[in-house]
Amino acid sequence: MEIILVPALKVLWEILRLYWYVVVVWIVMTWLIQFNVINGRNEIVRSIFSLLSQLVEPVLKPIRRRMPPFGAMDLSPIVLFFAIMLIQFVIEEILKRMG
Repeated sequence: MEIILVPALKVLWEILRLYWYVVVVWIVMTWLIQFNVINGRNEIVRSIFSLLSQLVEPVLKPIRRRMPPFGAMDLSPIVLFFAIMLIQFVIEEILKRMG
């Protein structure tokens, strides 16, 4: 069982780490587009932002539905970061106990 479980947990941990960076890039692009630092109508920018949004939005929508409104601030990415950290901590503990 450990032969399959340990590598699978390590891969999951790395996927979560990569997804963390995807969310960070999505947040930064959102700010840059909103403040007109980069042109959101540019085809390349639009396609990159669309791809990132397709990866991030499905995870953020359920979080947003359960969170109380905070005006114009969207705190759902922070909740997502904490959820990712929690899952990574659980994976690390399981791997430590397995040796």
